[in-house]
Amino acid sequence: MKLRTNAKQLKGQLRIPGDKSISHRSIIFGSLAQGVTTVYDILRGEDVLSTMQVFRDLGVDIKDEGDVVEIHGRGFKGLRAPQNALDMGNSGTSIRLISGVLAGQDFEVEMFGDDSLSKRPMDRVTIPLRQMGVTVSGRTERDLPPLKMKGSKALKPIHYQLPVASAQVKSALIFAALQADGESIIIEKEKTRNHTEDMLKQFGGHLEVKGKEIRIAGKQELTGQKVTVPGDISSAAFWLVAGLIVPNAKLTLKNVGINETRTGILEVIKAMGGKIKLSDKDETAKAATITVESSQLKGTEIGGDIIPRLIDELPVIALLATQAEGKTIIRDAEELKVKETDRIQVVADALNAMGAHITPTDDGMIIEGKTNLHGAKVNTFGDHRIGMMTAIAALLVADGDVELERAEAINTSYPSFFSDLERIIQD
Repeated sequence: MKLRTNAKQLKGQLRIPGDKSISHRSIIFGSLAQGVTTVYDILRGEDVLSTMQVFRDLGVDIKDEGDVVEIHGRGFKGLRAPQNALDMGNSGTSIRLISGVLAGQDFEVEMFGDDSLSKRPMDRVTIPLRQMGVTVSGRTERDLPPLKMKGSKALKPIHYQLPVASAQVKSALIFAALQADGESIIIEKEKTRNHTEDMLKQFGGHLEVKGKEIRIAGKQELTGQKVTVPGDISSAAFWLVAGLIVPNAKLTLKNVGINETRTGILEVIKAMGGKIKLSDKDETAKAATITVESSQLKGTEIGGDIIPRLIDELPVIALLATQAEGKTIIRDAEELKVKETDRIQVVADALNAMGAHITPTDDGMIIEGKTNLHGAKVNTFGDHRIGMMTAIAALLVADGDVELERAEAINTSYPSFFSDLERIIQD
């Protein structure tokens, strides 16, 4: 599709769609709890709909009434063997977290996904699950999907130190540990987003967190709850960057989740000199209103323990860095290589095609600013964040067209992205 270019100014307010991570987990916890769970403001992107359909295939009654999703939970013991293979679509969150759920089930399943998901390694989850007594196999030694799996009712507890900083792996092991015979100990490499831990407590579960160590007792039971999903800071990130780099811009973003394990991008914006203000904070929902406006930015260094707190925002942060004076260095972000695409290479290729000066490295990238961007043809390769990053970059292009191939990938996490974009462009 041809993208809108050369925005004169951006003005207005947007309400950010529901957080994808929390939306996934609300369906999972609601399905595993006893009783009814009602979920408000859920994200209806393709990834979340994949998780919803998988639990329907596992026998859970889920009603989507538009304003609210109603889940009639079956408990850990009530899931049923699916009649067909489980389709995870493009969702790495779905296949990894649900692998942990199915670890305690004694029926055989096959899980598959689209072309992109079929290239993502699952060994980071399958290795510890095998230690717990799960039989699982995939393609190649990295266990690429499709995965064939048979869990165990006699699941063994695990003492496991994660070799990667991954909230998906941690969450998969938490779901497995909840069904094990005895206490499991999970030790993170770095602190990652804690939505699973928070929601487990909300549903009446118990765990103990000390630093990077998590202790979970097995054979727990959960109770249905009311869940209100805050806005996704990963979706807000594209508008934050747009408001900072487009001339004559001022944007107000409502209902942005500000969970402390997800707010790395706000710290980076402040370090780069961005004009940003938080207001109307809701401590219970961990949400706030965020206002940004056009800013004179400077390069910075991004690495270490902040990386897990902004891993999904790094593609658009790379765009932000192209409009800052001086050099920006991103390091310790090897995890980008195993996302929907190799985001280190794909981000560099996309922005370099538009005139940026980005050098990919083994664990990140070096970005030279400030650069003028021009028209180009960019392929998302099925990666929603590459699509949205390119659309925001196009707002700066004064000459030439920006053509985006496979733009439909954006529906994975933000179906209303382009309609929201049109609302804030002032001609």
